[in-house]
Amino acid sequence: MLGEYRIQGRRASEIAADVERAVGAGDLQPGQLLPPMRELATGLGVNPNTVAAAYRTLRERGVIETAGRRGSRVRGRPASTARGSIRVDAPPGVRDVSEGNPDPALLPPLRDALAAAALRNEQEPGLYGQAPVDAEFARLARAHMDADGVPPGLIAVTSGSLDGIERVLAAHLRPGDAVAVEDPGWGGLLDLVPALGLKPVPVAVDDDGPLAGDVDAALAAGARAIIVTNRAQNPTGAVISEERARQLRAVLARFPRTLLIEDDHGHAIVDLPLHPLAGVTDSWALVRSVAKAYGPDLRVAVLTGDAVTVDRVQGRQQLGPGWVSRLLQRAVVHLWTTGAVDTSAVARSYGERRDALVRALAERGIEAHGRSGMNVWVPVPDETGAVARLLHAGWAVAPGARFRMSAPPAVRLTVSSLAMDDIGPVADAVAAAAGPAPARSYG
Repeated sequence: MLGEYRIQGRRASEIAADVERAVGAGDLQPGQLLPPMRELATGLGVNPNTVAAAYRTLRERGVIETAGRRGSRVRGRPASTARGSIRVDAPPGVRDVSEGNPDPALLPPLRDALAAAALRNEQEPGLYGQAPVDAEFARLARAHMDADGVPPGLIAVTSGSLDGIERVLAAHLRPGDAVAVEDPGWGGLLDLVPALGLKPVPVAVDDDGPLAGDVDAALAAGARAIIVTNRAQNPTGAVISEERARQLRAVLARFPRTLLIEDDHGHAIVDLPLHPLAGVTDSWALVRSVAKAYGPDLRVAVLTGDAVTVDRVQGRQQLGPGWVSRLLQRAVVHLWTTGAVDTSAVARSYGERRDALVRALAERGIEAHGRSGMNVWVPVPDETGAVARLLHAGWAVAPGARFRMSAPPAVRLTVSSLAMDDIGPVADAVAAAAGPAPARSYG
């Protein structure tokens, strides 16, 4: 059952740690069946309840999964294996369009913003016991939310979108709960959900966002939460349209106890309107990171939601980091108030390159998707082969496996580093590597 490996330990914590070390070292492989609890207990000379507790810990950490009488197995994709490792390193001379980073030329200089925050700190030093959210930051963030029709709610600050999403999930769910997630979707999120001991349930998307029928099926089957991307969906560029938002709100209204999490990371790089879903369910949160528009190293995201959710997030924060640096919050305030980023120009710049690439691929008979943001999603018949052929042609792209669960094969290209003169050559390379693909839903 385990080959040459023998699980060790006398206490539940020791047994769980031994299995986790073996998985990380590769001694236990994904999908490998673990011994029945009573059998392992007999072999170790411990009480079966001790093994049961160890297996429970491993499930909660996302290391193993249990399927009733079929026993417990090492997860097919252990939580310790990040999807970011599914990548292609670009050797010298190869253009890298795989990383998903913003265009540095469109990011504002931070010197003045950080200097302004430092000067304010000299006048009003940040100390223990102060409010975790800068008052001006909260006022401006709430005004931006109000302008986009987001329901009223208090403002919290987290260290990026993924941190905010994790805190909301942890505030409401328990290990074993099912969470509906977009497929294809953000690789970091697809790693996070099982790492929290939660069960991801794939929901297909098209250019208008998650399919309402799939969402309905997932919630009817028992998913306790759903995470959606409003705009600039990674990797497909989907945008939740007004009609799709109406459909999704109707579905959510039938499941009012669902935890709804909306990720609007594209709000400052997209010129398409927001159609929020919040307000239909009892528990909800919307998170906005400043990373794409102002710089990934500004680890600041705005989070709003219902009173219980925000209170739980901030309460748990106090027992960990305490707060996100008010220096960074005040630097973001400076960027917002001085108009350091022309959001219309940024959206237009990404849009021109993205739309040009989608058109060029269509002219070459290649299906591609990218309504917003900085990424283009290209379905391919043979993902591994397409990635290898593109690398040989001088282009490093992101394998679709990083972003999908059951969705068909594809590759993702980020347009941030492309000039308009690059569009033709990269489209030629993709067409040669992928070949014409039949029209299909990419979810």
